[in-house]
Amino acid sequence: MGSRGLARLHGLFAVYKPPGLKWKHVRDTVELQLLKGVNARKAPAPEQRVRFLLGHVGDGEEKELTLTATSVPTLTNHPLVCGPAFTSLKVGVGHRLDAQASGVLVLGVGHGRRLLTSMYNAHLTKDYTVRGLLGKATDDFCEDGRLVEKSTYDHVTREKLDRILALIQGSHQKALVMYSNLDLQTQEAYDMAVRGLIRPMGKSPMLVTGIRCVFFAPPEFLIEVQCMHETQKQLRRLVHEIGLELKTTAVCSQVRRTRDGFFTLDDALLRTQWDLHSIQDAIQATAPRVAAELERSLRPGLGTQQLPGPGQPWDSRGPSSASGLGSCAGP
Repeated sequence: MGSRGLARLHGLFAVYKPPGLKWKHVRDTVELQLLKGVNARKAPAPEQRVRFLLGHVGDGEEKELTLTATSVPTLTNHPLVCGPAFTSLKVGVGHRLDAQASGVLVLGVGHGRRLLTSMYNAHLTKDYTVRGLLGKATDDFCEDGRLVEKSTYDHVTREKLDRILALIQGSHQKALVMYSNLDLQTQEAYDMAVRGLIRPMGKSPMLVTGIRCVFFAPPEFLIEVQCMHETQKQLRRLVHEIGLELKTTAVCSQVRRTRDGFFTLDDALLRTQWDLHSIQDAIQATAPRVAAELERSLRPGLGTQQLPGPGQPWDSRGPSSASGLGSCAGP
């Protein structure tokens, strides 16, 4: 692969992290596959040089030793002599997912790692589908945790659940206004609220900008959550608190991220697509959208960055500090 091919390895792309894998394992696997791809290029024909080789010249028994000019290949640049051309290629990680969670995981390679910082500064929202199970409580809010309590749930209805979710969304919207440091009596704050541009000025607790129930068949229920500054453990705790508000208990059986900023499930590469050419194509396909969305959300003149609507992309936790600028180091 030449410099043109390496130039296509600068940008952001998304992969689908399956449950049961740590984000570090996903990142290391992608790095390994990229290194295999860039080092699998066809080696150029070796350079030739002239050497004088000692050999026999003549017929019969009167052969004489003499030096003969011969063209031989030079092996100083052969892969078996100097090793692989690229030995290091750093991949940055955006908003992480814990081992139990699954879904969209944004990665950056090369100059794309700087864009991970831009995504962090934009305070983009993320979408999750969270599955809950009524009737029991565990020590870590997960279905497979240590059971600490069982309870009945026959009194729980869809209407009661929807009412609790509406209260949660309302309280978090008030918190969003508080952390945005805006004076609600000003025309600027009103205009930003109408346009959906209110977002926190800095760090804040988890903020839920939208939540609704999409499936209810006791004891199971499924909710969609749009939020920022969250962790997956906080989402599991949210399910536990919903159960308490419903006068019962609940545990979380699944957390799945369906959107991270402007990356959706449609953009996420499956495990079989974690190879050089698929990643290059993904970077090229999303590059115009990434540039446009970041410019729109971080453009000057907005006291805060733009907040995504219920169907738009965003995010909030900072990029992984464990990964440096993506680069390829020669031998």
